[in-house]
Amino acid sequence: MTQIFEDRSWHSADGLSLHYRYYDGPDDRPPLLCLHGLTRNGKDFSDLAERYAGAWRVIVPDMRGRGMSEHAKDSMTYVIPTYLADVGMLLKQEKIDRFVSVGTSMGGLMTMLMAQFTPDKIAGALLNDVGPVIDPAGIEHIRGYLGHQRSFPTWMHAARAIQETQQVAHPTFELEDWLKMAKNSMVLGQNGRIGFDYDMAIADPFNEVDDNAVPPDLWPAFEALKGKPVVLIRGGLSGLLTAKTAEEMKRRLPDLDLVTIDQVGHAPTLTEPEALAALDRLLAKVV
Repeated sequence: MTQIFEDRSWHSADGLSLHYRYYDGPDDRPPLLCLHGLTRNGKDFSDLAERYAGAWRVIVPDMRGRGMSEHAKDSMTYVIPTYLADVGMLLKQEKIDRFVSVGTSMGGLMTMLMAQFTPDKIAGALLNDVGPVIDPAGIEHIRGYLGHQRSFPTWMHAARAIQETQQVAHPTFELEDWLKMAKNSMVLGQNGRIGFDYDMAIADPFNEVDDNAVPPDLWPAFEALKGKPVVLIRGGLSGLLTAKTAEEMKRRLPDLDLVTIDQVGHAPTLTEPEALAALDRLLAKVV
C-alpha cells in the first residue's frame, strides 16, 4: 500500500524531537489537527486522515513520549500545559494560524484550553468523549492500566491483552478490531517482544495528583468555543463523559452538535458512520 502521508518532525522548547504525520491538501482552508488520548498516538487517526486527505490538510502529531516522538527527560513534563506548548511550536513551524481541532479524550481537553487561550486559532472543533467534567470512575479505570509495563510474544497475545481492559468500552469488537487496536497502540521492540507504544513514565504526574484537590474549572475553556462549529461525540457506554455532563454542555452551547454512539464506551474510534457524518457537518460550516 502506498503511504499517503509524510513523516515529519519538529522540536520542543526543551529540545525533544517530536514526530507528526502530514497529509497534504489545499492550503486555502484550515487543516485538521488531530490530537490523541493519554496512552495513544497518531496512528489512532489513520482511517480518518486517509478519508479527508486531499480535500483537507491533516496534521497528526505524536505527543512527547508516544509513538515516534522522543521520550521526555523529565517525566513531570508529561502534562497538558507542556503538550500545548509543544503543539504551539508545531503550529509555528508550519505557519498555521487557524485549524480544525479533532481531539480525543486528552486531545479534547487540549482543544478546549486552546480555545480559551488562543480562540482565534480554532476554526472548529470535534471533542471525542470528553468534557469539562471527568467522571471519577473513568479516572480510576485509567489508573488501573496506566504505566504498567507489559510485553507480549505475538500480536494475538497483545490483542487479547487489550481486549481484557477495553472490552467494556467496545463490546461489539471482533478479533480483527482488537488486532487493529493493538497495532495502533503497541510496537514491536528490539527484543522481539510487543509492548505499549508510550513511555511508562507518563503515569508519574497522573499518579501524583491529589485526589482531594479541587479539580480545575474547565467550563470557561469549553464555553470559549461558543460561536464556532463544534461537535461532541459521546460513547453511550462512556465511563469518562456522563450523559449529564454532555447535556449540560449542550445547554451551555445550544448550537453544539451532540452525537451519542450506542454500544461504545471510551472512546469512539471516529470511524463510526455517525462520527464521520458529524465531522462532515462540522467541516461544511468551516470558513
